[in-house]
Amino acid sequence: MAVNPGETLTKSKESQEPDDLGFGTKLPAREVRLLNRDGSFNVERRGVPLHLALNFYHLLTGIGWPTFILVVLAGYLTVNMLFSMLYMAVGVEHLVGANGSGTMSAFWDAFFFSAQTLTTVGYGRISPEGIVVSMIAAIESLAGLMGFAIATGLLYSRFARPRGRILFSKVCLIAPYRDGRAFMFRIANARNNQMIETEVQVSLSMVHPRTGVRSFHELSLERKSISFFPLSWTIVHPIADSSPLHGMTAEDFRTGDGEFFIQIKSFDDAFSQTVYVRNSYRFEEVVYGAKFAFIFGRSEAGITTIDLHRINEYAPADLPIPPDPALGRSS
Repeated sequence: MAVNPGETLTKSKESQEPDDLGFGTKLPAREVRLLNRDGSFNVERRGVPLHLALNFYHLLTGIGWPTFILVVLAGYLTVNMLFSMLYMAVGVEHLVGANGSGTMSAFWDAFFFSAQTLTTVGYGRISPEGIVVSMIAAIESLAGLMGFAIATGLLYSRFARPRGRILFSKVCLIAPYRDGRAFMFRIANARNNQMIETEVQVSLSMVHPRTGVRSFHELSLERKSISFFPLSWTIVHPIADSSPLHGMTAEDFRTGDGEFFIQIKSFDDAFSQTVYVRNSYRFEEVVYGAKFAFIFGRSEAGITTIDLHRINEYAPADLPIPPDPALGRSS
């Protein structure tokens, strides 16, 4: 029997107001993810002043490594191009040792002299002659020192910034659990570092089908914290009578635009800092009637192994039929 998701959530929260995680209760967007799988918020900010939007430090520390390397390389080549054009404008004849006979050969002499000046390498084959070229070379040396200091700081910041690398199963399950059902998903640490005092918080977001108001409800977990995190961890929310998920079907989740929000807090022993990891599951990523596959093994040396390639594997499982509340009352 399908149960109205709005009514179910109301009954489970009769004595308290629904929690608001910060997204608000009247979001206009529907059928879109509020929290992306990489932990970023699916929100586009508009109307931000340009001087506030162009925060290059946060931009360069947040982009991926390939993009960061391309940005640094592009900046390095652009600066060298600008200064080589200045040397060409003043005259390559003021660069002692430049023996380029043609325009392109002269340009390459100016370009590589700029690269040597910018990096303060100075091989000595080419040197500036005259006050104008010497001033340009001095300014370029200062720009090089400042530029590489900034690049080094950004590089250190990217390496020193603690980030948890936790793998999440691609789907979450409604699985058999003891004598009933449970909502569950699986996580594992993708690195060899040690993570301790790991805590998890799971919340459910649903939209009332009639009022359109979005509500947020924290789910009680079988275990919300563990002291050590060396293996995988299957996080379980038992679907008891008091659970917001009690009686819900896949169609209820779809109608209510359901989304599960996951926040994990753990102490990273390598950085000696607390790291946070976020994720979410949409209603279409919920699999009914399944259980996760066993991913542990044992090496020849007797050491426990865990195959993270199988973290997403699951097998079909029969779900117990929930009792009919009407029959329970009539008896």
